[in-house]
Amino acid sequence: DGNYCLTCGSDKTLKLWNPHKGTALRTYQGHGYEVLDAAGSFDNSQICSGGADKAVALWDVTTGQVVRKYRGHAGNVNCVQFNEEATVIVSGSIDSTVRCWDCRSRRPDPIQVLDEAKDGISSVKLSAHEILTGWGGSAGPPKPRRVPPGPITSVCFSKDGQCVLAASLDSTLRLLDKDTGELLGEYTGHRSTTYRLDCVLNELDTHVGCASEDGHVYFWDLVEGSLALSLPVGQGVVQSLAFHPRLPCLLVATQGQVTLWREDTFQPEGDPG
Repeated sequence: DGNYCLTCGSDKTLKLWNPHKGTALRTYQGHGYEVLDAAGSFDNSQICSGGADKAVALWDVTTGQVVRKYRGHAGNVNCVQFNEEATVIVSGSIDSTVRCWDCRSRRPDPIQVLDEAKDGISSVKLSAHEILTGWGGSAGPPKPRRVPPGPITSVCFSKDGQCVLAASLDSTLRLLDKDTGELLGEYTGHRSTTYRLDCVLNELDTHVGCASEDGHVYFWDLVEGSLALSLPVGQGVVQSLAFHPRLPCLLVATQGQVTLWREDTFQPEGDPG
């Protein structure tokens, strides 16, 4: 709902924050190695996470406890997402598979394994009825235009569900038609050659954004392709971006610090603890 945010990192923990006040609300400990991704459920009651211990964890937000751990991936779990009802966790791993875990069942095995990728899964996003993945290589699919050159670091759906945005290690962001794979736009100016960096669309689908290895965040006009904004964040690599679901508000993570950017007119909805 945009009232809270989750961070995770190399200290093996997750943290829940009120980003509008800058206050830490709770720390979650239970992974054996660094935590690589985390996501919240639609009702803020549960968290899923994945890490370098090859495990996917389901957490209770209130108690801070691990409800269940899912093991089956053969390598780092790079990305996790809940489905809309938070009944299934979808996880992507460096082992080139996407696995779907039933949150309501005690069975240890995934309910589905997607193993079509030819390289490690770097990014996974869900819509109501689709799973979108980005992976490390461009070999494999019979329609090369669907896969931008260079390993994919991040993918996301447009809000209208018609397009897919993909960031790759050739320092280029590409907008693709979801159904045909047709290239609709290319965006350059940032630096992405080494790290797994996030890409986003803003709350109105008018601009595309990407993290960068030069300490900035870049936004382009979706239709024009022109650079609209360059935000100086810090000296190091900017890895993580998250846009508010409905309002002009952006979270940026770099070097152990999270920064919130918003317009002067921004008013948080409600007043979370």
